[in-house]
Amino acid sequence: MTPTETSETFDTGNSNGDGKGTSVIVNAIAVLKSFSADEPLLGVTEIAGRVGLHKSTVSRILATLEQENLVERDVDSRRFRLGLGMIAMAGPLLAELEERRVAYPVLRELTERTGETSALMVWNGVESMCVEQIPSRHQVKHLAPLGARYNEALSSSVQVFLAAENSDRVRNLLHSNAITLPGLDDDSVEAYMARLAEAAERGWSVNFGETSIEEVGVASPVYDHRGDIVAAVLIPAPKFRVSQDTLTSLGEACAAAAAKVTTRLGGRAPR
Repeated sequence: MTPTETSETFDTGNSNGDGKGTSVIVNAIAVLKSFSADEPLLGVTEIAGRVGLHKSTVSRILATLEQENLVERDVDSRRFRLGLGMIAMAGPLLAELEERRVAYPVLRELTERTGETSALMVWNGVESMCVEQIPSRHQVKHLAPLGARYNEALSSSVQVFLAAENSDRVRNLLHSNAITLPGLDDDSVEAYMARLAEAAERGWSVNFGETSIEEVGVASPVYDHRGDIVAAVLIPAPKFRVSQDTLTSLGEACAAAAAKVTTRLGGRAPR
């Protein structure tokens, strides 16, 4: 999705201006997607630089989004964050997401068993997205906030989803930088493809401080009745609490929880 500079207002009610109205909608979506869990507060200049629009255009879009409570202004910094209106919009979808409803009690059990945060991730084709989370009881913990999106190839949940993709599509995602892989070259891509195959065979993938030096992640696939991956169970944990032995036990616990969610969905793992 590429933002298009426009001087039109956010009102798209004029049927004679469908093209311009569509451009405004695309721009507004780009503005909303510029926020992330890592950077929840952004100023107009920062957003404009990220989406490639003039600051005045971004200001007009933000003003309309603010009226609809889709963004809100931080009182102290005067920067913007996503507003509670986003939750109201996403609520019906999350309520109807069967994987989320079915996984919730399993995630609670998993967090109680391991002491670490557990989360349910879904795939939008280029990103792994968090739709449910049970935080660790520890004071020091790692979280996967609701709505957080990940496109790093070494992220454990991204590995789970890419392992189910056609190999040519995985290579295209890597070479187009839609999925980011450090030191991208032909050799690293082939090594990564082998890593995906190994993770699929093992039943869980691992990210041992590769996307964040302080964090370890393990993830395992959830299947539907067709044997297709529809979600992933993720355990993010502080690296200082995870030895190699602990890593294996976390991976096995994650795989067991994902298998339980699969069963509750009436799914089956492919043979």
